[in-house]
Amino acid sequence: MALLLQADVCVLRWCVISARPALGRGSAVVFSWIGNGVVYPVLAAMLLLASGARGGGAIVAAAVNVGVLHSFYPFIKKRTARPRPYRTYSDLISLLKALDEHSFPSGHAMTLTAALVPIVLALPATLWESLALWCVMAWARLASAHHYPSDVLAGTALGLAVSYPLSLHGLAAAALVLP
Repeated sequence: MALLLQADVCVLRWCVISARPALGRGSAVVFSWIGNGVVYPVLAAMLLLASGARGGGAIVAAAVNVGVLHSFYPFIKKRTARPRPYRTYSDLISLLKALDEHSFPSGHAMTLTAALVPIVLALPATLWESLALWCVMAWARLASAHHYPSDVLAGTALGLAVSYPLSLHGLAAAALVLP
């Protein structure tokens, strides 16, 4: 277990160091802030413009996924009560205000995963762009010293575990009623 924590902190510190230059710091702040909710209406608008009803089904599935996850996610955060890295290590500085006190699991990674899964299922050509967006968000959360890599991976796993089956079912049902 100690080796895993050591690896977690090593990757975290690498990301924090990568955000020391002004461009890295600014990018980490902007991408973290975008993940607070700004990205989702933009994704929805792009989907509707690019793919019409198919994108609309993915948007509905994404909204359901996020709603279901956020109904129990706060309980997990409070129950585990893992302090954020900048609270644990005095040499790490938070680049922006945290939305809550605890780091596990990452709500940004969970929510983005829950939104991207139905998009990729409905429009498989978006896989690489979705992965790139996820990687940038994951890096930003680590670089901001708000999460450990294990928080991001846990948020992603939680998002996948809930959103994949819900999205498969929801998109299949929507295909029955779409022209």
